Amino acid sequence: MLKGGLEVLLRQPLLIRATLKQEGLRLSLIARDTMEFRAARLVLCLFCLAQVSVQQESRRKDKQGNGKKDAVTLKMIEDMKKQIEDILHEMIILKEQQALQNICLKGIKVHNKCFLAFLQPKTYHQASDDCIAQGGTLSTPENGDENDSLYDYMRKVIGSEAEVWIGINDMASEGSWVDMSGSKVGYKNWETEITTQPDGGKQENCVALAGIATGKWFDKPCKGELPFMCQFMIV
Repeated sequence: MLKGGLEVLLRQPLLIRATLKQEGLRLSLIARDTMEFRAARLVLCLFCLAQVSVQQESRRKDKQGNGKKDAVTLKMIEDMKKQIEDILHEMIILKEQQALQNICLKGIKVHNKCFLAFLQPKTYHQASDDCIAQGGTLSTPENGDENDSLYDYMRKVIGSEAEVWIGINDMASEGSWVDMSGSKVGYKNWETEITTQPDGGKQENCVALAGIATGKWFDKPCKGELPFMCQFMIV
């Protein structure tokens, strides 16, 4: 009975995938702890099914000694293990997608990015490490629309006169401003009407977006402590 059920299950991978996708859509609407419980239960059930099948076939092997059937059974078990691994991987992806949805709900979404502000002041390197630890990077506005959105968001959650670290620096080469991947930035929004930024030379290698200057950029000493913005790419 168990063997027959297992064979049907293994012969219908598309059904398994469809069921998993339906489950994934439902899980994305409930809390993370519930999703983990459901995923664990699904994997546990499949694992138990595989273990029972192994025991059943082991007993049958002792009685019948049929080598061909043994080989088929081993292949079936290997297929089941592969399916379990695939399910685990897809559940991990679902968890990551739900975490990203939670970030977007807390922060703002602009085009294919989500931005989230962190109010506790930190050095540039500490801020960068915090963003990376959460699966993102320091935010890098790539155009005026993104920069204006960051400025408006910062005013609402931090303050109209605040400054925040963004993901642009020239630490590697003076005057060569790059993002967190090391690529040169195409869009720049320096404050040039009053202070003619950047003006700090080798002493100021990290960039802050300033609320008091309506979202214009200033170069700052990287050891200074400021709130910061992380960005997360939406796949």
